[in-house]
Amino acid sequence: MSKFIDRAKLEIAYYRALIAHPETPKLARWLVGGALAYLLSPVDLIPDWIPVLGYLDDLLIVPALIYTALMIIPATVKKECREMLNLKGGA
Repeated sequence: MSKFIDRAKLEIAYYRALIAHPETPKLARWLVGGALAYLLSPVDLIPDWIPVLGYLDDLLIVPALIYTALMIIPATVKKECREMLNLKGGA
């Protein structure tokens, strides 16, 4: 479980680095920000208390927004952010 939490923290740091990078397109910033806001928001399209469907919308919408944002972001920016995090993590 600790490996999962560490990986989640690393991914959140990666998305934050992508949003902060000056070469990241504004649309990608909005998509990643929207995905994180939707994930953390108590308001959902389908309330979480509805069995299966309540969490299914979270499992579909959030990854779709992040995937779309990652397709828009240039590969050089993604590589630069990953390298920056690897340097921070290794030090």
